[in-house]
Amino acid sequence: MVNCVTFAPVVRRRAEESRKIGWPDVYVDHEKENTMGGDYLVFLVLILLFLILFVFVYFIPVRLWIAALTAGVHVSLPSLIGMRLRRVPPSVIVNPLINATKAGLTLTTNDLEAHYLAGGNVFQVVQALISADKANIPLTFERAAAIDLAGRDVFEAVQMSVRPKVIDAPDPNKGSDTVAAVAMDGIQLRAKAKVTVKANLDRLVGGATEETIIARVGEGIVTTIGSSTSHKKVLENPDLISKTVLQKGLDSGTGFEILSIDVADVDVGDNIGAKLQIDQANADKQIAQAKAEERKAMAIALEQEMRARVEEMRARVVEAEAQVPLAIAEAFRAGRLGVMDYYTMKNIMADTEMRQSIAKPQPGSKES
Repeated sequence: MVNCVTFAPVVRRRAEESRKIGWPDVYVDHEKENTMGGDYLVFLVLILLFLILFVFVYFIPVRLWIAALTAGVHVSLPSLIGMRLRRVPPSVIVNPLINATKAGLTLTTNDLEAHYLAGGNVFQVVQALISADKANIPLTFERAAAIDLAGRDVFEAVQMSVRPKVIDAPDPNKGSDTVAAVAMDGIQLRAKAKVTVKANLDRLVGGATEETIIARVGEGIVTTIGSSTSHKKVLENPDLISKTVLQKGLDSGTGFEILSIDVADVDVGDNIGAKLQIDQANADKQIAQAKAEERKAMAIALEQEMRARVEEMRARVVEAEAQVPLAIAEAFRAGRLGVMDYYTMKNIMADTEMRQSIAKPQPGSKES
């Protein structure tokens, strides 16, 4: 067998001589070909290693796993891989779990993951549980998760249980800043109150909101002022409003518990009773004027009717007088009236006209 090491220089020399004289390069540099093939193989191995490292780091958050172990939270690597497969960010589950464990709470990754998959805010729930535990407020994870899934801010609710909230009734940001009511004497009073409430965690799910508290307090203020015989009585005892409103149990069916209702201000408004009386008098006046105009119109219509009747009677008289000559002529023809009788009648008519002319003064003449 020919030694390849001794044969390689001969091959190279003949290839160089062939290039110098212009012959085709029929000799192959096997050493260079082997080197290029090795480079491609190394490149492919590096890409494969990079892909494997990327998949490993993505599915297995090593830093988060180490942080959990150092904090005393036992989270297995298969659990972290399962979170990735279920599209649950491991940091959203592990970090709140570390906080809860450090605070002395006992929670599991399954509970937190189930709450996250249901659309809840895991961080808010854990913060609320820690605050409730430090304030000695009984609150279970199931109750906190239900409050959060109901759309309420569970952390704010816990804070309101520790530190009560003051609500303005009515809310000045949603209209008038006072509640207006009228006492029995017709005087208007404008009042505003401050309601101190704290959250009731047991009734927060399904309970009414702050708007219901404000509406009920406003209704109580109107009822108290409206049932007072005099506005002076309310001005002398503003606490009458607070006592009456508190006795109604306005926090029933709500997610809050009313601690106190304080009347901040009571102002005297308009004299609604006098305005109503003035408006009633104006209305009565207009009604009377309308009735007078109606009677006047009826009188004018009746007068016109009487004038029409008079003219009708005059027409009948003229018509009757027109029948007199005809009757006289008929009497002449029938022989019931003689010539002397006719002239006697004419004399009487002339005498009558003379008497009437004497009795009736002429226009423009003065009586002596």
